[in-house]
Order: sequence, then C-alpha cells, then structure tokens
Amino acid sequence: MAGGWIEQLTGSLEQKKQYRQYKTRVERLPADYRAAATALERYLMYFGAITKGDVLVSMLGDLADLFEQSSADETPIREIVGNDPVEFAETFMRNYTGGQWINKERERLIKAIDAAAGDVAKEKDS
Repeated sequence: MAGGWIEQLTGSLEQKKQYRQYKTRVERLPADYRAAATALERYLMYFGAITKGDVLVSMLGDLADLFEQSSADETPIREIVGNDPVEFAETFMRNYTGGQWINKERERLIKAIDAAAGDVAKEKDS
C-alpha cells in the first residue's frame, strides 16, 4: 500500500530500473555509437516532451536496441541516421507520440474551440 503511494509521488520504480538499464546499455556501446545515441537521447528528451514513463522507457529501449544492433553489424552511423539527424530523430519520435504532453493540449484546444463555436451543444442534440 505504501509502495503505491510512494510511486505516485516519485514515479514507477520499475521504470526507473528500466531507465538505469538503458543508461548501462548505452555506456557499453563503442565511443562513436555511444556519442550518437546520447546526442539523440538528448534531442528526443527536449523535442519529445514525453510525460508518460512507460512510453519514455520504451522509446529509449528501442534506441538502445537500434544502436546495439548497428554496432554489432558495424553499420556506419550515417547509415543509421542519414544526412539529416534532426529528420531522423523527429521521424523516430513519431512512433512514441502517445506519451507527449502536447496531445493533452491539442485535445484541450479542440474542446475549447468546439465549445466557443457552439459545436458541443450541436453534438449533444444529435
């Protein structure tokens, strides 16, 4: 019972464990792959604005998988991210939009405009 309350305040202990595992996995990568993965992580954390821990650890786990496999296959970093790393990162991020805070704001905006335009009343009458 107390554990659930603590997790409400601090977040999921399992997700924290998964995040630490991700960091360990990235730390084990060869230097160039580690640098690329770390740079992508930083950008994704800023750009993605993910608020759901499960989505975040899933995304980071997939990023680690990608770089571990690429390292094992000796795939050049440019073959992974292409010539535009920003485009790569943003395309990668689109797979995890369910956890972004902006989704809640988009819904809030739509509801506010619907209410202001009178669309809410029309839906109830239908």
